[in-house]
Amino acid sequence: MTASSRSSTPAPLLIPCVDIQAGRAVRLYEGDPDRETVYFESPLEAARHWVALGAELLHLVDLDAATGRGENRAVIRQIVAELGVPVEVGGGVRDRAGAEELLRGGVQRVVIGTAAVRSPELVADLIAAHGPERVVVSLDARGLEVATHGWAQGSGVQVADLTPTLAGAGLETLIFTDVTRDGTLRGLDRELMRQVRGLWRGTLIVGGGVADLNDVQLLAEEGIEGAIVGRSIYEGTLAYPLTWPVDSSVG
Repeated sequence: MTASSRSSTPAPLLIPCVDIQAGRAVRLYEGDPDRETVYFESPLEAARHWVALGAELLHLVDLDAATGRGENRAVIRQIVAELGVPVEVGGGVRDRAGAEELLRGGVQRVVIGTAAVRSPELVADLIAAHGPERVVVSLDARGLEVATHGWAQGSGVQVADLTPTLAGAGLETLIFTDVTRDGTLRGLDRELMRQVRGLWRGTLIVGGGVADLNDVQLLAEEGIEGAIVGRSIYEGTLAYPLTWPVDSSVG
């Protein structure tokens, strides 16, 4: 990518992630709930930190709800009430009642994961009731096989099997996470990102291994609109907020 093309390419959207487990803000290694790094004792403090740096959207994940170990809805409600920035929430959102409870509580958009695989009609129902701007689907995968139940189980379902159905339901924004790289700082898998980009023509947000500016440049080159960022901004391998365009010396 030349300097002139970088300057004319929109900056990919970087969305800070606050993963919540046992009431703390953590990051997991390869999605394993027993391999956590605690970054803030309070998820509210983590959220405040990123908002103070200019975050205009936060991605919250209730890891305990996703894995069936409990839930952290009270702190999520506190974050939504106090910070006044749009928040999207995933983790254990598996039926209409749970999704609508979050939406009524001020969450800007709900993130449907496992339920999009098991009950894809839920996505269509929620979009019909609340609009596509309030509903996101997250496909978390090993390769192109979707993983479910907090990434603990393979589904036997391929991303390519789901994307036509989701598009037909009116979905506009898809999150794709490479479970094998999530929380590892290994960088994005370019070929996998390219394959997913080819399967989804709506807004694509990716996660899993975003490490530094090289990955941000990869997003721009592949026409991917943004990424969920976690360990890289918590540990400083990727500066936040993002400086764009990427300096020509990067990569």
